[in-house]
Amino acid sequence: MPKRILQGVVVSDKQDKTVVVSVERQVMHPVYKKFVKKSKKYAAHDENNQFKVGDIVSIEESKPYSKTKTWTVINNA
Repeated sequence: MPKRILQGVVVSDKQDKTVVVSVERQVMHPVYKKFVKKSKKYAAHDENNQFKVGDIVSIEESKPYSKTKTWTVINNA
């Protein structure tokens, strides 16, 4: 089964070898039929601490690195 790949913006790089990526998506509201923006934050593994706040990155599903970190940064999008 292929791994999911998401694109988002780095919102925090304070942890060692970890960045927090905010991924935004658009969902249609069930009653009003308007598109609403929803966002979710993912903790992603950054081996070399090379990504900084504001960078647009792609993240990929991976093995669990910790309780909350199950994504890896694959490149600068």
